Amino acid sequence: MTVANSYTADSIKILKGLEGVRKRPAMYVQGGTGTDGYHQLLTEIIDNAIDECLAGYADTVEVVLNKDGSAAVTDNGRGIPVEMMSKEGRPAIEVIFTELHAGGKFDSNAYKVSGGLHGVGSSVVNALSTFLEAQVWKDGKEHKVRFERGEIIEPVHVVGDAPEGRNGSRITFQPDPEVFRDTDGFDYQRIKRRLKELAYLTGGIKIIFEDKRGMEPRREVYQEKGGVAAFAAALAKEEKPIYDNPIFLGGTAKVETQGRTEEIEVEVGLLHTTSFGQTILTYANMITNRDGGTHLTGFKTAYTRVLNNYMKAKNLLKKGDPAPTGDDFLEGISCVISVKLGDPQFESQAKVKLLNPEAQSGVQSVVYEKLADILEENPRSGKAIIAKAMQPAKSREAARKARDLVRRANPLENDELPGKLADCQSSDPSNSEIYIVEGDSAGGSAKQGRERRFQAILPLRGKILNVEKANIGRILKNAEIRAMVAAIGAGLDNAGEGQFNIEDVRYHRIIIMTDADHDGSHIRTLLLTFFYRYMRPLIDAGYVYIAKPPLYGVRFGRSKDVEYVYDEDDLQKLLRENKGRRYEIQRFKGLGEMNPEQLWETTMNPETRVLKRVSIDDVLDANEVFEMLMGTEVPPRREFIEDNAHRAELDV
Repeated sequence: MTVANSYTADSIKILKGLEGVRKRPAMYVQGGTGTDGYHQLLTEIIDNAIDECLAGYADTVEVVLNKDGSAAVTDNGRGIPVEMMSKEGRPAIEVIFTELHAGGKFDSNAYKVSGGLHGVGSSVVNALSTFLEAQVWKDGKEHKVRFERGEIIEPVHVVGDAPEGRNGSRITFQPDPEVFRDTDGFDYQRIKRRLKELAYLTGGIKIIFEDKRGMEPRREVYQEKGGVAAFAAALAKEEKPIYDNPIFLGGTAKVETQGRTEEIEVEVGLLHTTSFGQTILTYANMITNRDGGTHLTGFKTAYTRVLNNYMKAKNLLKKGDPAPTGDDFLEGISCVISVKLGDPQFESQAKVKLLNPEAQSGVQSVVYEKLADILEENPRSGKAIIAKAMQPAKSREAARKARDLVRRANPLENDELPGKLADCQSSDPSNSEIYIVEGDSAGGSAKQGRERRFQAILPLRGKILNVEKANIGRILKNAEIRAMVAAIGAGLDNAGEGQFNIEDVRYHRIIIMTDADHDGSHIRTLLLTFFYRYMRPLIDAGYVYIAKPPLYGVRFGRSKDVEYVYDEDDLQKLLRENKGRRYEIQRFKGLGEMNPEQLWETTMNPETRVLKRVSIDDVLDANEVFEMLMGTEVPPRREFIEDNAHRAELDV
């Protein structure tokens, strides 16, 4: 008799070669099988080409998006090895693309530093592509090998002579639609942002980007010889600097760790402006570390120490003035920190935080030495930085005195929640959400229509302060901002008031719900500016959303049912579909025009509502937009309005 659920040796399956990758692609690709994973394939191939540049063997990388949906990455480096591997009995290039954990990244003589996945990337890209073709120009010959879904179709062979002086590799591949089913192909803007970022971080490498998919091909060349200093200046493009040129701090630190000497290459670019926020980007081997890590800690420690020493040595702190804190010294700074090290260790596969202790020591050493020298050589810049830091210090002191007078009413100083908050019953943040609502009228409807078990309501009175134009003293005095900070529960980020703690957030869905008019749009923008500048970890964690209320409610004939539409195009489509029927249209200009049932049905019911999650695709672009639209400089904003006024939709 055969037992259907028997578990024997025959039940054990071995997935050979790249079978495991195709069986469980999400285990091998950061971003899974969605859009992020789709682009991660291209990122891996680009990183390999960049690594060849960092090793000093190439100076140009070309990325091309082809009409058939494939992508090609070319470098002018040494060329992928095509020789036979004695231990494997196969050409090296075939091993690299068919075996996990095979590549030159394991040999310190081949690559001193790299940003790749240590031999996983190339083979995974091959496994998850309909085809991958490698061309290699090496030793005067052109070599070619072709794979389809990870299998060798054309073994490596010589196709002819290489053009004179030509060396390097070209990888052409097409992500497999059987694996990546819900994607629209490569996103031009997304790739462009990453390539521009790499151009800054590599400081001189020429990167060519070409898109052949449209009617008119696009071609751009990026070569930022100014490196991370130019990157920092670009982050502050729309702000007014307090000294002429960005500061560059660079060098190689030798750090003793675990009985051996590690070399850490450190590059820091920074620029101080008249703005009030701070923007600090961190990279390890050109990988973005969203949550910073040891290199950020090393920078802040050395930076604060140098400025404190300089301030005391030059007697710049007047008697009776409050001493600036580390956060005060960082106000108005745009900064890029980049380290290169042999064996980077990260907190997770997402690589959001660097853990290497030697990175902290290396950055600390380089920044302390170089910054001290620059301040001595440029006393005007040093005095300007100290004077800038004194402003938030004085504002904070004034705010402290104000808080002492209104301590009982200030939610930042006690555990009391704001009185106008209608909290939810759930104490589990992952199941809780808060609606930040424009006005008491809409707040009243929202409170009546909500699901009390997990939905909290916080109505705001009027427009909150534009934090892009205000210092921390004014921000802490604003009642609406204090109410939001207290309700959310995690504190303020970059405010000199202690560290923001994401673990203390009381709601994992913070939903901005404003009217669908110009005032509502303005309030939404003010709130996004606040979250970006002073609660950015919420955005990074994916906790901030925008509710999209309907613009129209349409009732056909004598039906009591209302169909809701969210824009003009959808309205016209609905009317065309119901041509000939009598209808009645209600235009919702404000949330207060909806009764509690309508508000629940359209905007608050998790089963029917439309929410847009707020995310940051490009910090550089985000900074420019906030500074231009919400900052103190008028000319860039006027220019933007003049250039884009024709796109505005007038509601008259």
